[in-house]
Amino acid sequence: MSANSAPASAPLRVVQWTTGNVGRRSVIAVAANPGLELVGCYAWGPDKVGRDVGELCGIEPLGITATNDMDALLALEPDCVIYNPKWPDVDEMVRILEAGVNVVSTAAFITGHSLGAGRDRIIAACEQGGVSIFGSGVNPGFADMLTIISAQLCDRVDSVSVLESADSTGYDSPETELPVGFARPMDDPALPDMARAGTAVFEDAVWMVAEALGVELDDIRFEAEFAAAPEDVVMTSWTIPKGCVAGISASWQGWTGGRKVVDLRVRWRKGPSLEPNWEGGEGYVVDIQGRPCVRTKVEIYPPADFEAKTFDDFMVLGMIMTAMPAVDAIPAVCAAAPGIVTYLDLPLITARGFVPSP
Repeated sequence: MSANSAPASAPLRVVQWTTGNVGRRSVIAVAANPGLELVGCYAWGPDKVGRDVGELCGIEPLGITATNDMDALLALEPDCVIYNPKWPDVDEMVRILEAGVNVVSTAAFITGHSLGAGRDRIIAACEQGGVSIFGSGVNPGFADMLTIISAQLCDRVDSVSVLESADSTGYDSPETELPVGFARPMDDPALPDMARAGTAVFEDAVWMVAEALGVELDDIRFEAEFAAAPEDVVMTSWTIPKGCVAGISASWQGWTGGRKVVDLRVRWRKGPSLEPNWEGGEGYVVDIQGRPCVRTKVEIYPPADFEAKTFDDFMVLGMIMTAMPAVDAIPAVCAAAPGIVTYLDLPLITARGFVPSP
């Protein structure tokens, strides 16, 4: 069951958990990597049960049938579960870990601090099962690792920050975006708490970055701002009415000795303009204040052979970026000591197995 006991040449046996936007890209990646073998798939929706996983993900049949039978999937004794639901389910995660199966997750998990008492249950499950759990994504996750690496150039680090700027108009996921505050009236008193809860995983990332810098935090703070839609924003399955929230700016901050040393920010928008109309731009900016100051910019763009007919098609790139940091980490996580592991506990994660053959 544990990858530690498998021959080095044997592919790691993987079970996919859900086949939504991110899960589909995980399946496609596993199918393309000779070091990984898909052996099962958990179907969240009853309409997907009994169908071939490849067909569910828009590729050729893989000979693996999706099921909602957790016991049957765990009985396969996989090395790892790729956990891609929209939100984490602690009961579900604990059950997988107690069964002796490692987990890589994109479902709002980095260190587990944002889960409260659920974190202790996950730690206990890892110990019982003798396995590890790792959480990542493009942000939080990859962007934080990039922050930690960028700070290596400095002999003094005063503060670090990350800014994610994204127009997610083409991302059709009301289940994850409405709870953050999108489409709510601008004067809704619940907005700050909604944004806090919907971005709570960034608290995890603050803890991880602070640990990487050797900083003991006195306080973690949260701030949010909101912007309105000047006109209706009509998307595939939902609409933001004119005057309601179409922009969310959230900041999770780590403080020590009265100084803000970590600032992880997101600026998400829907539609071509906002009131107030925040500065545009897409991508990630890592800023290290220290000696020297370092600014690292990440811009995302499609390859030359990428075919997209709609804005929705371009969102596939975002799903790939979310899935791959977790998929790439599977070998290292399977070899790690039991417990919650982060980038600080693992060797350098690489895209091994994803360079096409000549």
